[in-house]
Amino acid sequence: MDPDPDTDALLVEFVEKTALLRRDMQHKGELEPYAARFARIEQKLTALADRVEASDPALAKALRTAWGMPARSLAFRNVEHQKKP
Repeated sequence: MDPDPDTDALLVEFVEKTALLRRDMQHKGELEPYAARFARIEQKLTALADRVEASDPALAKALRTAWGMPARSLAFRNVEHQKKP
């Protein structure tokens, strides 16, 4: 993967937003018709994280966290953003 921090951040945010959508749909009971599609997204994301892990373990971890715990990922990003001058 390209070691560009801006691209990495955008990718993590995209994964986070997709996971938040999945979670919202699950809470509303609307996920079932799309469960197979989200399972396929998760499969591809896992493959991406596995591939990235060799060259950028931090990015791989961030991608997995963004998918598995999107609210936590968002909270950490917000804290980091607030630290910036």
